[in-house]
Amino acid sequence: MITQGQTTSFKAELYEGIHDLLTDDIYIALYTGNADLTEATTVYTTSNEITGTGYVAGGVQLTGASVNTSGTTAYVSFDNAQWAGASFTARCALIYNASQGDKSIAVLDFGSDKTVSNQTFTITFPPDTADSAIIRTN
Repeated sequence: MITQGQTTSFKAELYEGIHDLLTDDIYIALYTGNADLTEATTVYTTSNEITGTGYVAGGVQLTGASVNTSGTTAYVSFDNAQWAGASFTARCALIYNASQGDKSIAVLDFGSDKTVSNQTFTITFPPDTADSAIIRTN
């Protein structure tokens, strides 16, 4: 089962002061359609992580983190994630905090398998706004 959204453990850990999305090492890993990633996911896992040319287990580090607010909404954005010279198929992704014991942050569901063959695979994050950012809390 794949369910997109922030993980429940991440929400609680924000209140506990565990995550600093501006200074911690935040990664994004890719998974097959057989992955079991939901709001109950608590840590990065290698179970059903993809394999293929241009992909290394654990994914890539997200860069360009920004934390902003607008009205009563706080939100986080990152630069797009890319895998160059890639040949693989991915169905979903997990954003996680490598600096904090690989604790989960959010699950992304691509809606269907996405296949790339000797090209750059890019996850394009939505605009850095209170209504669109990939991670936001009202």
